Amino acid sequence: MLDTPTTQSQPMTATAVTAGTPVLEIRKLTKFFGGLRAVNDFNIAVHPGELAGLIGPNGAGKTTVFNMISGLYMPSGGEIVLQGQDIAGLEPFEVTRMGVGRTFQNIRLFSNLTVLDNVRIAYHMHAGYSMIDAIMRNRKFDAKERELTERAQDFLAIFKLERIQNELAKNLPYGEQRRVEIARALASNPRLLLLDEPAAGMNPGEIVTLMELIHFVKDRFGLTILLIEHQMRFVMGICQRITVMDFGEVIARGTPKEIQENPQVIEAYLGKGAAHA
Repeated sequence: MLDTPTTQSQPMTATAVTAGTPVLEIRKLTKFFGGLRAVNDFNIAVHPGELAGLIGPNGAGKTTVFNMISGLYMPSGGEIVLQGQDIAGLEPFEVTRMGVGRTFQNIRLFSNLTVLDNVRIAYHMHAGYSMIDAIMRNRKFDAKERELTERAQDFLAIFKLERIQNELAKNLPYGEQRRVEIARALASNPRLLLLDEPAAGMNPGEIVTLMELIHFVKDRFGLTILLIEHQMRFVMGICQRITVMDFGEVIARGTPKEIQENPQVIEAYLGKGAAHA
């Protein structure tokens, strides 16, 4: 059994999504790549304000699920329902507009842009000016660009990143790059935040800081969060409920304690001998 660290949540200051209806409900989701069935009959419901985990061995199908939610992959079957609306098959920009923010296992910042510009980009879907305004660089364009810059700077201040706003993203330490990526995802004003292995490559101290950051953004912005992670100590210390996949299918659901003690989960990670032991 793995050690389970604890973190201190901040009091919620943002209005949570209406209770009762799941923010995300996935029903019978399936994905084939040629003759390979990567995900089979996947079901999950994530409720308002929940911090849920999706775990499993390499190749279990976790990131494929995220890619279908965020519009990168077209499902072969099933439904992806966000606050009552089926978003399966929408383009990634449409999914973002519907209220889904996402980070990736491999950080996808614009490495040659500044921290400020990386966050400003997320605001541009709400820019409020036309392509003609942008080409002409008229008064409306200038005013909206100043407004976007001020909003991005205010947002960076929340994350204590204002001191590095003019640094190029590629020059930041790994932990700060991850914080910028999460800040950018939140700048799109999501209802649901998908975190794909946020602790990958971090040392123990950075992981503790990340856990505190995730609790902070969840409570500060009233978010619902679904995360994928291989660091079991991280998952067990932060998630309220966990779904486990293996070979494209769900093999277990439950609280961290229930998952730690589940023989099927132990077998999936460590083999039959460990499960029987």
